[in-house]
Amino acid sequence: MLVHLRQYKHEEVQFDDNRTTGESQTEDTVNPDAEDYFGKDMDEFDVETWDTVEHEGDPIERRSVTIEGVTAVSVPQEPTDEDDPDLPGRTLQLRMGGGIEFMEQAEIVEVQDMEVTESEAEGKVSKEDDPQGKASMDEEP
Repeated sequence: MLVHLRQYKHEEVQFDDNRTTGESQTEDTVNPDAEDYFGKDMDEFDVETWDTVEHEGDPIERRSVTIEGVTAVSVPQEPTDEDDPDLPGRTLQLRMGGGIEFMEQAEIVEVQDMEVTESEAEGKVSKEDDPQGKASMDEEP
């Protein structure tokens, strides 16, 4: 399966001589234009990119993560020690052929099974287990 997630963490504050503790960073200092800063576009680099977003009035960081080869996704029923109630998301458990990986402070965006071929529905079963047959969405039952 292909799993697309969003992961969150607290903003990593970079202090300079002109800032005081608790002073919010501006968008320009947090996300400078990559071409001006590095001399290249960010798409040309193979790096982990976190974007600064606002959550409940505070700046936090968010990134998109796509993982291939996942066989199962689960969400622990109880929050783990790594879960931070001040951030969106929870710890997710991803099972893959090589073991288990945990993603802290993550939200599921989409999960796709790349092995399944799409086919037309074969019907439905009622509470009495009597097959109802095929019906298109446009037909009245």
